[in-house]
Amino acid sequence: MILHFYKYQATGNDFVVIDENENVLPYNTELIKFLCDRHFGIGADGLIILRNNNDYDFEMKFFNSDGLPASFCGNGSRCIVAYAYKKKYIRNTCKFLAFDGLHEALVLDSETIKVKLNNVTNIIRHSDGYEINTGSPHFIKEVDTDLNLIDVNKEGRIIRNQERFAEKGINVDFVQKDQKGKISIRTYERGVEAETLSCGTGSVASAIYSIINQEDGNYAVGVHTLGGMLTVELQKQDNVFTNIWLCGKAIEVFEGNIKINL
Repeated sequence: MILHFYKYQATGNDFVVIDENENVLPYNTELIKFLCDRHFGIGADGLIILRNNNDYDFEMKFFNSDGLPASFCGNGSRCIVAYAYKKKYIRNTCKFLAFDGLHEALVLDSETIKVKLNNVTNIIRHSDGYEINTGSPHFIKEVDTDLNLIDVNKEGRIIRNQERFAEKGINVDFVQKDQKGKISIRTYERGVEAETLSCGTGSVASAIYSIINQEDGNYAVGVHTLGGMLTVELQKQDNVFTNIWLCGKAIEVFEGNIKINL
């Protein structure tokens, strides 16, 4: 069978996009792993399926490159919104359903997308970092040394597999602040089981961490990832974070066909 697909990236976090208006398949773990494989398939950090929904503009189904269903993906959601806009399924605003519920999005231009995340109310402080769930669970670890010197795959894998996180696993973000209020992060992602060039929910979690001791108010935090810059807009009130928006580029790389065996 020939499968038509689209390839998108958002600050280097890349995804295979499948539109169920074009293809409806019995997706399974092995097929998803094949599509995401960088040697034998298309190559991606994850697979996104656009599914029609009677109540909202569309539904987003997301799988990590290990072939398993995943929690919310901030960069992936921006990519699927960019795709829906290209196909004229939506205009400049939309509402879509994802793993963790309903989300809103704004299309600022054909490549700049803002997605609204759910409120963050429960932050767990550990002796060595913070646990923050932004639709996906993240462990935030601030580093004092040069971020480029961190062995993210080694250190991230150790934390991700610790007994306290072993049941569901966790994404690990290494964060460094600068004097101008911006932060730099590097992320080890569960499901990919490696460092990715960017992580949207990790950028939001890291932005929350960066202002957790600041006064209440409205903030816009610049987040530098290996794949480029993101902006997180949010409101802080008594350590409850609301009106959270993730903004950045989401770009189509190419589209094509691939032969698959069902």
